[in-house]
Amino acid sequence: MRRLLLTMVVLSGVSGAQAQDTTGTASSAASASMAQLLSQGYEIKTAVPNGKKFIVFLQKDKSAYACEFSSLTTSRCGSIN
Repeated sequence: MRRLLLTMVVLSGVSGAQAQDTTGTASSAASASMAQLLSQGYEIKTAVPNGKKFIVFLQKDKSAYACEFSSLTTSRCGSIN
């Protein structure tokens, strides 16, 4: 089940159904959408359940982000370093 959900998350980030940044502000260096991070070369390292949501951790070199998914198409991502 986890593998299926992770696959769906990755495919949604790459396809036209981009994850939305729900902060209501323009993306900055500290926040970005999952699709933007994947297009910049970030790799998904792990995904963990958090109640009814999932947290997906992405990394590129020494930079890392965490994205919280409240639905398949709605996420909130932020830098963790």
